Amino acid sequence: MDMPSENGAVNEGRAGSRIADIVVPVALDKAYSYAVPAGAALAEGDVVVVPLGPRETVGVVWALREGAGANLKSVLGRVDVPPMGEDLRRLIDWIAWYTLAPLGLAMRLALRIPGEDRAEQVRVGVRLAGEPPERLTAARLRVIAAAEGGLVYTKGDLAERAGVSLAVINGLVDTGTLEAVALPPEPVAGLPDPEHAPAALSPDQERAAAVLRAAVAERSFSVTLVEGVTGSGKTEVYFEAVAEALRQGRQALILMPEIALTAQFLGRFAARFGTAPAEWHSGISSRRRERLHRAVASGEVKVVAGARSALFLPFSDLGLVVVDEEHEQAYKQEEGALYHARDMAIVRARIDKAPVVLASATPSVETRVNAARGRYRHLVLPERFGGRTLPTMRAIDMRKKAPERGRWLSPPLLAAMRETRAAGEQSLLFLNRRGYAPLTLCRSCGHRFQCPNCSAWLVEHRFRRALVCHHCGHVERRPDNCPECGTVDALAACGPGVERLAEEVVEHFPDARVITLSSDFPGGIERLRRELEAIAAGEADIIIGTQLVAKGHNFPQLTLVGVVDADVGLASGDPRASERTFQLLQQVTGRAGRGDRPGRALLQTYQPDHPVMRALLSGDAAAFYAEEEAVREAAGLPPFGRLAAIIVSAPDRGEAEAHARALARSAEAPEGIDVLGPAEAPLALIRGRYRFRLLVRAARDSDLQGYLRAWIARTPKPPQRIRVTVDVDPMSFM
Repeated sequence: MDMPSENGAVNEGRAGSRIADIVVPVALDKAYSYAVPAGAALAEGDVVVVPLGPRETVGVVWALREGAGANLKSVLGRVDVPPMGEDLRRLIDWIAWYTLAPLGLAMRLALRIPGEDRAEQVRVGVRLAGEPPERLTAARLRVIAAAEGGLVYTKGDLAERAGVSLAVINGLVDTGTLEAVALPPEPVAGLPDPEHAPAALSPDQERAAAVLRAAVAERSFSVTLVEGVTGSGKTEVYFEAVAEALRQGRQALILMPEIALTAQFLGRFAARFGTAPAEWHSGISSRRRERLHRAVASGEVKVVAGARSALFLPFSDLGLVVVDEEHEQAYKQEEGALYHARDMAIVRARIDKAPVVLASATPSVETRVNAARGRYRHLVLPERFGGRTLPTMRAIDMRKKAPERGRWLSPPLLAAMRETRAAGEQSLLFLNRRGYAPLTLCRSCGHRFQCPNCSAWLVEHRFRRALVCHHCGHVERRPDNCPECGTVDALAACGPGVERLAEEVVEHFPDARVITLSSDFPGGIERLRRELEAIAAGEADIIIGTQLVAKGHNFPQLTLVGVVDADVGLASGDPRASERTFQLLQQVTGRAGRGDRPGRALLQTYQPDHPVMRALLSGDAAAFYAEEEAVREAAGLPPFGRLAAIIVSAPDRGEAEAHARALARSAEAPEGIDVLGPAEAPLALIRGRYRFRLLVRAARDSDLQGYLRAWIARTPKPPQRIRVTVDVDPMSFM
């Protein structure tokens, strides 16, 4: 950063004749004006330090204009980071307008400031530099021979080449035979080669790839939906679009809902292009994020695979955006600026004049309708690659073939698991519930363990010997006696989670190799990656997992998928419940039979005649989507209408309800817009705050954002303890 002088000006100049409008990363919907010191070389998009009240903060120069800034505070200095380009600032402006998020909050999505500890550990190498030592051992001779030629090696590499320990290398450094030299930092990412190993594509894949290559070559905005059954090779198809962007010297962004779990994807990318893409997600170190940020801005990094926040990297020449598994709810940001990464990816691509590829086996209703209306190209891969067949599906009617009392696996599912294991193949049991049990109660007095901060039951995690709230993170020890009546050994776990399911599986299959996958197990991302790699290598007989096993994994030896509770997503009042359940079950059952052996899926259900179950069992996805679209259209729900949620929260229930009702009284909705509520949210208390919701339903062509702004503006500003959150296009109704 350029250091400010004592009077606050950059270098030694006084306030000049220019004014900078600067957006700071706070929840304010305006830019602040500052004087630009005379002689300061500032440009729009620069990241700067400015005084804000009694403190200093960073901000971004949003605009520069002529004017006398004598009465304004001055910019203190410029931060040495890549500026925020015009295209990225346009995206931030658009997000702030569309989501009604304050501009400063939206800008924070793209702001990257170096951490205090920016020093990167120096990499040290060694090379042959002096005479051999007086005492020559066989190990030392091997090191000297391996180091001939004057090349620089890391200590580990040289030790491996010579077959010695690091102590031998360090000893030769001490004698002066080897000298230590500083190595340049490792590159953030390798340079992918579009011609490294092109895949052999099927005729359907080649036709789709040709369309995508042409879209990239046009260097203009377009949106293409690539819809293909699980295992049809959608990834190989959009890799050809990435290759075309690389041939043109442009950059590509691949958004993924669970980037931290996709070791298989990174391996497939490296096999195709000779090197892995740059990764961007919360699991990488802050120093690496800083280097990657700079390398993207300079154009050094050509391909980034990342979570939704990668959308805000400063690409210098973005030539392609891919949104993999575009239907995933994980693309919705539920805190701060509430945006949907799929939709904002389309906006960014439009600004950058780049094509977008949306890929999914189970596209969202919104995307399918856009494709049907001709707004998006629609490419279909109807068959699995290599002539493999889709898994056969069968429902197990739990009303007729129930498990034993206190058990969760039905006799038909257990029999299928035994057959699968006898054949040397893998089984996957899917249950979308973390922990051991979703509820713990006292058999004596009926006491239920509830989170003190949320209106939610505490989930027992037996591996951790704890009761956990999955909404706020509250944790407490599972007691031995009931805290209400004091009865000992009266606490009962109600319902299954994956931990309880694992316990039952071990009872039935004591010799099986069992891996249980859940995002909240200790070990984090790296443990999950290792376990997924072990499963793919055939090092497990039975896999038990939550929804993270449904997303894009390829397990060649997996031939049986058992869905333990296929009805779990159908009981809520969420208007997207049927769509989400269909997508999730279609995805997870699609893990079976992706290798050389055919697969099958068994769905334990109490509702075998539900439309979702009928669609899954018949394989008639088109009929399901047609029915779902008809219901949405009749109700005026997206994509045939528009929705926005207003969530009012406060530490006091009465205050939250009173302000929500005051909002409703001032709604003054025009024709084409309906305001429903307020009503207490299904999860009424989260993190100690009581919540009331209003729902705004609007016609497709209405000015929803304009109405919401005017409505909120004419409502008295609430006290600081009351929060009003606007969620345009809500994905959660809880």
